[in-house]
Amino acid sequence: MLKSDAAPARKIPSAPETNPALGNTKRTQLRTGFLGQREEVSVEPETAEERTPIEQMPSQDVTPAPNPQPAHLAGEIELKLLVDADRMADFGAAPVIVANARNKGAHKRLKSVYYDTPERALRRAGLSLRVRQSGSRFVQTVKTEVADDPLRRGEWEASVPSLAPDFALAMPFIPEKLRGHLDAQPLEAVFSADVHRHTRIVDLPSGTVEVAFDQGGLSAGGRSMPVSEIELELKSGRASAIYEIALRLAEHGTVKPSIRSKSARGFDLAGDLPPSARRPRKLRLDPSVTLDEAFATILRACFLHLLQSLPAAEDGRNPEGVHQLRVSLRRLRSALDLMRSVGALSHVDALRSEAKWLAQGLSAARDWDVFQLATLPAIARACPSVAGFDALGQVAAQRQAEAYRRARSALDERRCAVFLIGLGGWIETRGWRNGVAPEDLGQLAEPAVNFAQRVLSEQYAKVLKRGRRFKSLTVDELHRLRLATKRLRYLSEFLLPLYEDRKSARKFARRLAGLQEELGVFNDMAVTASLLDGLGSEDRDSAIAAAAIAGWQARASIGVQQGLQDSWRDFTAARVPWSRQGQQS
Repeated sequence: MLKSDAAPARKIPSAPETNPALGNTKRTQLRTGFLGQREEVSVEPETAEERTPIEQMPSQDVTPAPNPQPAHLAGEIELKLLVDADRMADFGAAPVIVANARNKGAHKRLKSVYYDTPERALRRAGLSLRVRQSGSRFVQTVKTEVADDPLRRGEWEASVPSLAPDFALAMPFIPEKLRGHLDAQPLEAVFSADVHRHTRIVDLPSGTVEVAFDQGGLSAGGRSMPVSEIELELKSGRASAIYEIALRLAEHGTVKPSIRSKSARGFDLAGDLPPSARRPRKLRLDPSVTLDEAFATILRACFLHLLQSLPAAEDGRNPEGVHQLRVSLRRLRSALDLMRSVGALSHVDALRSEAKWLAQGLSAARDWDVFQLATLPAIARACPSVAGFDALGQVAAQRQAEAYRRARSALDERRCAVFLIGLGGWIETRGWRNGVAPEDLGQLAEPAVNFAQRVLSEQYAKVLKRGRRFKSLTVDELHRLRLATKRLRYLSEFLLPLYEDRKSARKFARRLAGLQEELGVFNDMAVTASLLDGLGSEDRDSAIAAAAIAGWQARASIGVQQGLQDSWRDFTAARVPWSRQGQQS
């Protein structure tokens, strides 16, 4: 636990007046918490083994006093849906709300100010500090992301006299290594939020859910952003209740899932930054874990990566957004493929089909991003005497913009929202159990390491088969090898953590990644050739530049062949970590 001695209070700049920007928005926000096998979230806290060190501290609900009293930190499942502001009243009148709400609910106005140091030390450490006013009460809140699951957050509250924070009350919940750094930097108000909230309690046979309809805005300096979202928080019962309401709201009108918090949106607003896009977190699997628990961990990680990538993909300013979203969908499809070996799972196939549909809507945007941001400028710099690169870039920019319009259209479809919400509910309730035949259910209770050895061996054998007579492989055969290698890479990311204690696991992963990278470079050249087909026909200069790119890559492919051969040799020489030989290395 962190020490409870608080540092002396420091002088804090006064909170700014909240000046929200009310208005329409075309976005929705979704935040989903996963509690593993537990469904009765209101009564079952985490086990000590499931917590990170900072989570092991009890929740705090304190008044300004020298010795705050601890309170229980409950797990929660919370989902947010961003909706169009002019449709909020329609959602309040949705049949699932009207028929099941206890009463007409309560209305509140919530004013909040978010604080950090000038260098954003709290945010970089995964923490946020907020003071919120509701009526005459002021509550200071410290939140922290859980290392393995940002969908769940630690939260500690204390009463304060105004919108200015009392950092001494927050200090016990700040990691010690960060305290000295914060003592040397003053806190400042970064942005504010002003939200009107209408809260209703909805009772379903499966559980009780608090539904909050939020409208208002965020403001930072001269910039502002509207907020229009429906927040669903499970109060008691099974997790299926929250997803049932979400799906029925999605049937009533347009919703859009995301896990981008108000804090993340506000800090990006203050810095005038696009949403970030993260690579997937490294999985952690205990070697003794059951196959059922491994499936849950893998699918939660895939779903988390998918949701994290959505805001940046929708925004479009950060090309990594579309890239990471496509990666997350490929990883999800690979994870769903894992389950086919334990039974005939029709629902798994349906989810995989929806993931493939969404990925196809993003492919062109990613291809044009690579061409515009990497291929074209690199060759233009290498060939300064060739005319037409600027003209070719303008034509390509038009194709890129059109590809992004198609990608946003797919993300805006109700089909996308229903897929994501349904996927989250299926993972939370471990719906794959329903598709396994009774005689096969025992497999889910067996050690995952036995399953891992079998599926990794099978896919590794497929890669070796695809790569036979490597030096004489055709372009089409290299493409098939790349797909097999990519699947092995995802399976390895899912299952090699079971062999994390073996040096051979890390070495094998590095060499597999190197091979996939070389195959990817070769594939990028093939994609470029398809993009160039017809691209240079707009005018003579564009045609010259397109021909120069084609010639450059044809010559470069000769060098790529040698790199590919070296990577293949290194990969095939590596010991596989799931073998007995790999166990000893």
